[in-house]
Amino acid sequence: MAIATEPLVSPPGVPDSPAAGERLVSVEDLSLSYGRGRGAKEVLRDIRLELAEREFVCVLGASGCGKTSLLRLLAGYEQPTSGRVRVLEREKAEPRSEVGVVFQHANLFPWLTVQRNVEFGLRMQGVGRRERRERAADILRRVGLEDASSSLPYQLSGGMKQRAAIARTLAAEPRLILMDEPFGALDAITRENLQEMLRGLWLTGRQAIFFITHDVDEALLLSTRILVMSGSPGRIAVDMPNPLFSDEEPLSEIRKRREFGVLRDRLVGSLKAPAGAGTR
Repeated sequence: MAIATEPLVSPPGVPDSPAAGERLVSVEDLSLSYGRGRGAKEVLRDIRLELAEREFVCVLGASGCGKTSLLRLLAGYEQPTSGRVRVLEREKAEPRSEVGVVFQHANLFPWLTVQRNVEFGLRMQGVGRRERRERAADILRRVGLEDASSSLPYQLSGGMKQRAAIARTLAAEPRLILMDEPFGALDAITRENLQEMLRGLWLTGRQAIFFITHDVDEALLLSTRILVMSGSPGRIAVDMPNPLFSDEEPLSEIRKRREFGVLRDRLVGSLKAPAGAGTR
């Protein structure tokens, strides 16, 4: 597969993803400002975005370009200053179990065991004791934490805590998962292991994932589609299918492909470009 060397630009419309299905997210002409009057700071401007089921969308961008603010809008933690956010057929995004969120830090309840942390959301949903125990045990097995189910968070490594946080999110069976640099604080080996784990879980469940990262390699290895944000205020400068996506090839083999280095260099170049460069 040949990859052209011209600068990355956003193609017209929303790119086709090899994994795309029903549309879950639609964002139109979205802008976000903090504060009022002369002291107001515009964080996002004219964001247009669609996200379909079974997509794995990775979002790249420099610190301060509004990536996390966009995720918080999709989660319903914030409301836009102007524009429209439609998530899972609702005109106003709001926190709910169908939308799972995983942050850089696991935020586990320190007084609960791993098993009970994973059960917590199910308990809040009114799931019966036996069912929530079974569902939690199953997802802990899938993330490799079955032997740590009775441990408290302080007894876990950083990687194990993130596995537990991901398990807690997956146990609620969300249709959309929002992830804000979930592996950013981990060492390289642990990060690679969790990338493999997350990819395997996604290939099995195919929930839509919106994944913020600073790591270009991570975006190329995991995503079906890549966004590059520039700003401030933040805009989507690049929205492209990931031509390296494969649901069968091991991540270690994708990394070895010649096209990986070519596309990596182009993405790094787009991240370094001035705001507005490379946009359509």
